[in-house]
Amino acid sequence: MGQNQDTSNSIFVDKSSKISKKQLKNTALGKEVLEKYTPKKDLNRKVASFMEKHLSFKSVVRFETCSDYMTFLTNEGFTSKRLHRANSCGNRFCPICTWKRAKKDAIKMSVMMEAVKEIERKEFLFLTLTAPNFQADELGDKAAQFNSAVSKLFRRRNVARVVKGYIRKLEVTTDQEQLITDELYKRKNDYFDRRGLKVGDPNPQYNTYNPHMHIIIAVNKSYFNKPTEYISQSEWLSMWQECMGDSSITQVDVRKVRDSEKSQSNAVLEVAKYSAKGSDLYHSEAVFDTFYIGLRKRQLLVYSGLFKDYAKKYENGDLDNFKKQDETVYTHLLKSLWAGSSYENKLRELTPEEFQEFNKRALYIDEDEDIE
Repeated sequence: MGQNQDTSNSIFVDKSSKISKKQLKNTALGKEVLEKYTPKKDLNRKVASFMEKHLSFKSVVRFETCSDYMTFLTNEGFTSKRLHRANSCGNRFCPICTWKRAKKDAIKMSVMMEAVKEIERKEFLFLTLTAPNFQADELGDKAAQFNSAVSKLFRRRNVARVVKGYIRKLEVTTDQEQLITDELYKRKNDYFDRRGLKVGDPNPQYNTYNPHMHIIIAVNKSYFNKPTEYISQSEWLSMWQECMGDSSITQVDVRKVRDSEKSQSNAVLEVAKYSAKGSDLYHSEAVFDTFYIGLRKRQLLVYSGLFKDYAKKYENGDLDNFKKQDETVYTHLLKSLWAGSSYENKLRELTPEEFQEFNKRALYIDEDEDIE
């Protein structure tokens, strides 16, 4: 077992040997455990204290102990890694589970898009809808209004006749800068210039929230060259204003998803990523409470039409031939146990039975590494 593996960078260890940070450093497995899981685990412990007012004691304990124990499949040189097992809490507000879910969602969406493109001969639009900022106590109502307006938009006759399916994700951001910083000005210079504001001035959007929805839409190939099917950017904007009942909305972004892998990947990453960025969601307990109360019962990711059908096919394994194969031959198992401020790691070689079983299970790549 493992005789044909490249061991030029291998690390010799005995069975169940303890592995130091130094041994893991600068390896793919080490980056996963030390640079990705460890900071998210630290953040998880902080957020657990925020959750105490929202969950039962038992649920808080489950949240706080999320990913205390993990095992990873790897090879001798630690050049590959794959999460094998973990005690996950599954809470959508957990920084670890949210990240892992987003990585799996990205793979799922990519596979479905490839299948829909090849089997159904469809192409894709990437649509982003937004609305004006609102106050913290309005988040729940505004999220409901936003979702309702999106549903109304896709029921319109000229939209419904060309849209064959969509994937949509609601994202909410918040502005917690009291003063206009250099970075903030660079991002919103048009907004500030129209109001005669400069760096150092009070930020009029401080402590406000902004909803936007990213949507991947499947359409017929004829959509782009048939005037009776094509919907212009100005038409999307006008319809969105009507559905929201707000003529002050000035922007709708709509573009074709090109055939290039990069174009499709960018669209997928926008939809698959978190409904609230970690820097926003975990900014403070007050901000976290706003997000939690406003979004906890919301359906944030929605599949419709063809994508709803293909989501079922994906879960049933009917789209496996569209997945990328994991070509790594896994020979070892790393056990990571949280020890208060870091993970303690032990490595052992797989038994012959495990080698056969685990590598058979690890046939396809199931997480997108571009999701940070």
